Amino acid sequence: MGQQRPHPQDAVDEIIGQWAVQRPDLNVSALEVFGHQERAYSRYRSSLNHFFDRYGISVAMFDILVTLRRSAPPHRLTAGELATASLITSGGVTMRIDRAERAGLVVRERDDVDRRIVYSRLTTKGKELIDRICDVHFARLEKILEMFSAQEREQLASLLARLEGAIIATDTAEDEAGGP
Repeated sequence: MGQQRPHPQDAVDEIIGQWAVQRPDLNVSALEVFGHQERAYSRYRSSLNHFFDRYGISVAMFDILVTLRRSAPPHRLTAGELATASLITSGGVTMRIDRAERAGLVVRERDDVDRRIVYSRLTTKGKELIDRICDVHFARLEKILEMFSAQEREQLASLLARLEGAIIATDTAEDEAGGP
């Protein structure tokens, strides 16, 4: 008896099959990983967008609010600290803070000692909203992963971290060599 497929036939398998016919000499086996990873990520992002829409915020706004919420009380950070913690540009952070401020979810405060430093702080309304969202959001993530054992989840997380590292290493090597 042959090895059982880990998933039903899908679009990625169809693409791989088409390449096998059109270019049997071309090794496209990496598409098995990257194709499924891309499809899973696309579905995840779409699900996130739909979920956050219900609360009147975007994924970008969630990123700012959740970064502030997980910082130590009084839940305030500078734009630079937010950019570092959320891995986005300071310009992108400023736009997001502007939106959150207009919605009454954050306020800007100047530092008492150095007036040049401006913090963004969660308001009570912002803290209540992000806490409510996180309660449901993290429960949803658990539901998505409930089909995996604790060991499988740990293995998947480790493999994805290794994949990210391999992508970074390949990009760095190509940049240093002047291209692929």
